[in-house]
Amino acid sequence: MPPRVKDAYRHCRRRATAHYENFPVASWLLPRHLRGPVAAIYCFARDADDLADEDPRPLAARRADLLAMQERVEILEDPAAEHEPEWIALADTRARFDLPAEPFRDLIDAFLQDLEQTRYASFGELMDYCRRSANPVGRLMLHLDGEPTESMLGYSDAICSALQLINFYQDLQQDLRENNRIYLPQDEMDQYGVTEAMLAAGQSSFQLRNLMQFQYARADRLLRAGAPLGGLLRGRMGLEIRAIINGGARILWRLRQQDDVFARPRLRARDVWVILAHSLRPRRR
Repeated sequence: MPPRVKDAYRHCRRRATAHYENFPVASWLLPRHLRGPVAAIYCFARDADDLADEDPRPLAARRADLLAMQERVEILEDPAAEHEPEWIALADTRARFDLPAEPFRDLIDAFLQDLEQTRYASFGELMDYCRRSANPVGRLMLHLDGEPTESMLGYSDAICSALQLINFYQDLQQDLRENNRIYLPQDEMDQYGVTEAMLAAGQSSFQLRNLMQFQYARADRLLRAGAPLGGLLRGRMGLEIRAIINGGARILWRLRQQDDVFARPRLRARDVWVILAHSLRPRRR
């Protein structure tokens, strides 16, 4: 591997490990040869996410940059033709692993949607967003590991959608205050008597706690539906996936114990040991 490509991968790995996530990215559990490629995919998603959420420029400029990213990744194939480390690493990853373009295209579609849509009428509408904002990452990881079957892709989609929902539940107030977004189904908010004013006030009312317990239970079912993937994948990739699944389950467990639905749980040392203990032995259905 040329030195500039190695340096690009190191850069992506530093970025991936520096940004706090409850769910580990390119962690030491992964096979060594996949840590750089996973970090390169993460950097692509992170840059697109920042354009949608953090960039202070007008919407038109951010939309143009996202569309440019989408067009660029479609034709990406030669690391020697790239200059930025993130794109060098991603070009090498796409070329070496023959990654499909569709998951990258879907990711950008989701971030473009974030520029325009701030409310979701139903759970089905929200799941369609998860299909493009989260599921592509899991599909790309499976392609890094080999040729995934349709059942493996289905399990992965369930896991990734569940993890996306869990992230929404951790950031209820932040999403509303910083980006005017609510990732809760509007029809279910109405059903439980929860208003946007309650979310804005940051008060864990009886109605809101009931609504969130319903959300947590459904995300848990979705996560469990995808859990067989951890037993189908062998070696360190299987261990990584099981750790991610168990990490999501542990965060859900902590969310369900909290009276304050706006408090963001962080995994502690004891949680990490519990996750590892449950991840070391694969379970099959």
